[in-house]
Amino acid sequence: MFSKICNTIFNESIIKYHVTDDVDTQIDNPYPFKSIEYYLFLKNWIDTVQWHFEDIIRNPDIAPVEALKLKRRIDKSNQDRTDLVELIDSYFLDKYKDVETLSSAAINTESPAWAIDRLSILALKIFHMQQEVARSDASPEHIAQCSQKLSVLLEQQKDLSAAIDTLLEDIASGRKYMKLYKQMKMYNDPATNPVLYSLNN
Repeated sequence: MFSKICNTIFNESIIKYHVTDDVDTQIDNPYPFKSIEYYLFLKNWIDTVQWHFEDIIRNPDIAPVEALKLKRRIDKSNQDRTDLVELIDSYFLDKYKDVETLSSAAINTESPAWAIDRLSILALKIFHMQQEVARSDASPEHIAQCSQKLSVLLEQQKDLSAAIDTLLEDIASGRKYMKLYKQMKMYNDPATNPVLYSLNN
């Protein structure tokens, strides 16, 4: 099942990042360049670094200049994440390009890669919730609440994994089809962000 590959690679990426637990750690991707495994590892690494960006920027004592620098890094990370999701969807489009879709075939509410994106974030939530459950300095109430949340997250991971595998099976059999819609982020484009294009007037 493809979801099992995803979950294994996502966990590998998360654990590898937390060896240093430093947002400036250089990625060491163990998979062949441009393979789907390579892109899955890279996808989760980006998500993991951004998770910690989001932690850092919420520090109330962060200096404004540093916060602005970090906001720029978060913006770039978001764009990299979006680009990678589209690249993963391109992989599926190519993989299933010769499938003859049934006349009754329907499109899914989200593409495979955007579901995989959610699975990657879910792996991060599970890892960090497990850390909360294992804290020795937290109250019993905190541990109990986090344990309950962890159970929900694990169930969600199971359900989402099954849904992704079912979607891919449906696409492979022609029961569903997919399209790739580019994420036209207007605020990143100097031609469509009014603040940016007004600077040139």
